Amino acid sequence: MQRYTYRPRGVCSRQISFTIEEGKLKDISFMGGCPGNLAAISKLLEGRDAAETVKILKGNDCGGRGTSCADQLAIAVEEALRQEGAPA
Repeated sequence: MQRYTYRPRGVCSRQISFTIEEGKLKDISFMGGCPGNLAAISKLLEGRDAAETVKILKGNDCGGRGTSCADQLAIAVEEALRQEGAPA
């Protein structure tokens, strides 16, 4: 099982990391950002289908930035799925 690490752009968090096991998200963590919200996102997504997560979170905006930590997570998961050869 590979651990993916992603450097988000345009948001407060500085790093997102997670694993994908049998198509499910595991061990999601954010470095920086809004601790309470990001801990909640991590808990809500634990064990959730990775491709479904991309569909749900992609395009979420934070304060007119054009992205958000959730959107950046979706981008990171989408890239990881492509690396694994799985549909995003």
